[in-house]
Amino acid sequence: MCPTVHANYRYFEVTDASGKVTDFWFGGGADLTPFYLFEDDAKHFHKTLKSPCDKISPDSYTKFKKNCDDYFVNYHRGNERRGIGGIFYDRLKPAGTLSAEQLLQFSKENGAAFIKAYFPIIERTKNLPFTEAQKHWQLIRRGRYVEFNLIHDRGTLFGLKSNGRTESILVSLPPEVRFEYDFKPAHGSEEEKLQKILMEPRDWA
Repeated sequence: MCPTVHANYRYFEVTDASGKVTDFWFGGGADLTPFYLFEDDAKHFHKTLKSPCDKISPDSYTKFKKNCDDYFVNYHRGNERRGIGGIFYDRLKPAGTLSAEQLLQFSKENGAAFIKAYFPIIERTKNLPFTEAQKHWQLIRRGRYVEFNLIHDRGTLFGLKSNGRTESILVSLPPEVRFEYDFKPAHGSEEEKLQKILMEPRDWA
C-alpha cells in the first residue's frame, strides 16, 4: 500500500579547460507512483510540492507539473503515466527577478517539501494489510516502472551510453516484478480505477 517515489534535485556546472564556469543550471523534481490510489494522499503530495513553486512565480507549479506528466510516460502503453506525477524541471537559470541564490533556495525548499510530502504517506500506509492478489498487482505495476526506466528515462540511457557505473544506474529498479501477457485488472476494481487515472493527468492540487 506504500507508493513508490522518485526525487532528485540537482545543480550542474560546465567549466572550460581553465576551470572557469561557462554555464550552470538547476534541475530536479519528485513524482509519486502508487499501486493503490488514496486520493487524499495524492492531494497532499501535490499541494505540498506546490508550495515552494508558488514562491517563485504563480505559474511555476502548473508548468512543472505538466513537465512531469509529459515526461514519466510509457508511450508504448498507450501514453500510460508511470504514476500520478509531481513536478519536474530542467535547465532552470537566473532570469528576470530570479537570481542564482533564489534558485538555490528554491531547490532547498523543494527538498524539505519532499520530506513533508512523502513521509506522512508512508507512516499512514506502511502497516495497512494487503492480500496476495494486491501483492500481485503491485508486482505488475513495478514492471511498468522497469519499462519506463529502461526504455524512456533519459538519465538511465545517458548513464549506460556514457559508460557509467552500471550497478549504480540500475539500482533504481525494483528487485521483484511481474510481466504477464495482456494483463487486465477486473472491471470496476481499484486496480482498474488506478489504471484509468494513469491515462489522463489530474489536477490534484
